[in-house]
Amino acid sequence: MTNAMLAFHPDLTASQALALLTRGELSAVELTQSYLERIAEHDATVGAFLHVAAEAALATAADIDSRRRAGQSVGQLAGLPVAVKDVLCDSRTRTTCASRMLENFQPPYDSTVVAKLRAADAVLIGRTNMDEFAMGGSTENSAFQITRNPWNLQCIPGGSSGGAAACVAAGMAPLSIGTDTGGSIRQPAGLCGVVGLKPTYGRVSRFGLVAFASSLDQVGPLAHNTSDAALLLETIAGHDPQDATSLDTPVPPYTHTIDQPLTGLRLGIVREHFAEGLHPEVEAAVRGALEVYRSLGATIKEISLPHSKYAVATYYVIAPSEASSNLARYDGVHYGHRADESSLLAELATERKQLAAAGDQEGLDNQDTGLVRMYRRSRAEGFGPEVKRRIMLGAYALSAGYYDAYYLKALKVRRLIRQDFDAAFAEVDLIAGPVTAQPAWGLGEMAGDPLSMYLVDLYTVSANLAGIPGLSLPCGFTQDGLPIGLQLQAPALGEETLLRGARMYEQATSS
Repeated sequence: MTNAMLAFHPDLTASQALALLTRGELSAVELTQSYLERIAEHDATVGAFLHVAAEAALATAADIDSRRRAGQSVGQLAGLPVAVKDVLCDSRTRTTCASRMLENFQPPYDSTVVAKLRAADAVLIGRTNMDEFAMGGSTENSAFQITRNPWNLQCIPGGSSGGAAACVAAGMAPLSIGTDTGGSIRQPAGLCGVVGLKPTYGRVSRFGLVAFASSLDQVGPLAHNTSDAALLLETIAGHDPQDATSLDTPVPPYTHTIDQPLTGLRLGIVREHFAEGLHPEVEAAVRGALEVYRSLGATIKEISLPHSKYAVATYYVIAPSEASSNLARYDGVHYGHRADESSLLAELATERKQLAAAGDQEGLDNQDTGLVRMYRRSRAEGFGPEVKRRIMLGAYALSAGYYDAYYLKALKVRRLIRQDFDAAFAEVDLIAGPVTAQPAWGLGEMAGDPLSMYLVDLYTVSANLAGIPGLSLPCGFTQDGLPIGLQLQAPALGEETLLRGARMYEQATSS
């Protein structure tokens, strides 16, 4: 294995490993230990994990083995290691959101997703790296480390769930949990060659998810294949009375129906998604995938989403506005990073002396109080550049005189985007297209160009704005060996159709 390429894949899928565990041919401790060894061997170069819970994971695995041997009932994921993006509260470990602001934050409770994983007897193996507060598309915005793409260590893994995608791609966990606000599960899944699913808004509880943009955030699975993604989604989905946006609808048996092909499948391709700027190798791979569907009996129909050209602009008004509101709570008082007060008071006293000596009474009258200065310094020290940028964008869009021109108008365009999808799904069952316009780019390549980074979300943000589910699955490689992802989208609560449609392609192309 070279430094330029780390393409390690475990021999077993999560579903196969679970079958071996159930039959007693493999112990949970053995399986967990094997993944811990892979992490020890590879994560120093990949950087997928912020925290590895080796001792706790082995203790959980041993308890599951003991209960299995005693003939006691165990959960749906009993013995399977699962990595969790470090944005979901876990009462047993720190939840940092990859930010200095929450570097030492210990949640007093579990998020619903973490609680469901524990109830299913999953082995929570570690916390994965991410863009700070989930704001970014490359996992270069983490306050603690950079995550690299396992297929090429000089490239980004995507973001913001880059660690969650990279740890699965590198064989360091069979399953992982990510979050998707504008493509943050699907985009890194596509760039890392794994399956990632963003469910319908409200399908999975957001209780205990540290909020970025509350009307857009959704929790979902990343896995090696669609069957494993279905298994994990089935575990974490469902109504939660602790989340006011949670949908009170039954969870279909995804794992039982996923292998049933869709007869008479009507697949839509969006005219606007095959325009200037699409990388030729990405376009060729996606069109090749469409031909596979055609050979399976699907009807391919060109459709239009006329307001999709406004999706990125709409998203980057709504998401920063909600982020500005959500992140206002981090003031250095209740919790989170707090600036050193002794240095602030000393600085304040020095300034007062200088202003008094200069006879500047106006300056003395207008000088910040120690409390105000503490707020400002705490936030300046605790947040990174991208988070600050989005807070400022959001605060501007929500400010007096601009609310109607920006935020209110964006909400109206959001409604039009949803109506475009409603009209499209009256004609087709699923929409297919690229996940990103290009394969993974080099580390630092877009670091100084936030606008180009935002445009990477061109094909993914619409699903979040419309609240519909989307899935990324591998559909090929570039000549340089970088993965290419195919995106499928379905109507709201159409995860079952989405998974079955993705599984059709997966089965037809598996060697």
